[in-house]
Amino acid sequence: MTLSTSHDHDRIPTPDQIQRDDLGRLVAVAWLGTAEGQQAGSARWLVAVDGSACALHAVQAAARLVALGQGSGIDLVHVQSWLSKEAAETGLARGGWAATALARHLLQAASIPWNLHVLMGEAANEIVGLAHRLGSLGIAVGSHGLTAAESVLLGSVADQVLRRATLPVLIVNGAPAMPATPGA
Repeated sequence: MTLSTSHDHDRIPTPDQIQRDDLGRLVAVAWLGTAEGQQAGSARWLVAVDGSACALHAVQAAARLVALGQGSGIDLVHVQSWLSKEAAETGLARGGWAATALARHLLQAASIPWNLHVLMGEAANEIVGLAHRLGSLGIAVGSHGLTAAESVLLGSVADQVLRRATLPVLIVNGAPAMPATPGA
């Protein structure tokens, strides 16, 4: 079964897990991805993905660690701001699936097992909370390269995760370098 819209490319698989709050609002969805049969957590990295190039760079860094034997797979997490009950029903899963498309593709191409968790709430709290609930090896998060003043004024998610987490945090600066073009 898939969730779909009028366009075939918008189809997403039905989540394997859903969670609702006391009001019945959808607040979390998860797909087992290519890590079916594997436990989330303990030997896996949790990587925060917001759809940005910086987040993709964090996925690449965690994938390199897994390829080197530092972990058995990756749990991707995408956090969206609070949505109304109606908006969450259609937007939470779809938004998370779309924002993580490149990350999932990268992990599949590298044959790295992954799970995807899409949560609603305040990003840093949800990322750190999920990492602890899963018993993750560590958290990898991309940094958009804010200056110290910008971080204080704007509240960098990477900075907040680093301050709140009690497990290792890998902060990956900047966007990934473009691959060299042959003959250039």
